[in-house]
Amino acid sequence: MIKLYGGARSRASIVHWYLEELGIPYEFVMLDMQAGEHRQPQYLAINPLGKVPGIVDEGFKLWESGAILLYLADKYSKNPLSVEQRALFNQWILFANATLGPGIFGEENREREMPRLMGVLTDILEKQPFIMGSEFTVADVAVGSILAYIPILLKMDLSGYPTVSNYVQAMTQRPAYQKVMGARG
Repeated sequence: MIKLYGGARSRASIVHWYLEELGIPYEFVMLDMQAGEHRQPQYLAINPLGKVPGIVDEGFKLWESGAILLYLADKYSKNPLSVEQRALFNQWILFANATLGPGIFGEENREREMPRLMGVLTDILEKQPFIMGSEFTVADVAVGSILAYIPILLKMDLSGYPTVSNYVQAMTQRPAYQKVMGARG
């Protein structure tokens, strides 16, 4: 069984949401970050940087939310991934973590990046219900979680981007999202 290590209000919730979507057995280990449990030798053996999330799956240790999402998609997806599908998942997860997140949450970048990022996402989501097409994938967890944080963490209104706002609403209404993160919004 997979063990997911995380803290309250951490990026572990993104992985937690995806584990729920996959419907596979897992154990969530809540670390008391205030007490420094993430800096103890037991957890540093999983992630030497002492950051969450981290997972252990049959002895295999992995950290960084994007890497964990890709691993879970590759190992537990119901359909085998082609090299091209894996590359697209990589693209969207890296986009979420390296472009979308910093573009929106980096105050120095927001004014310039937000319209451009929301424009591209609007163009995509006007043509299809999910990031990669007609089916929900790990790409929606990565991108959808970042977008869902905008009204929560930044208290920003997305109504100027109705297509993106509708997408966020659809993501946050998913039962797995509600189970893991619904009480936060």
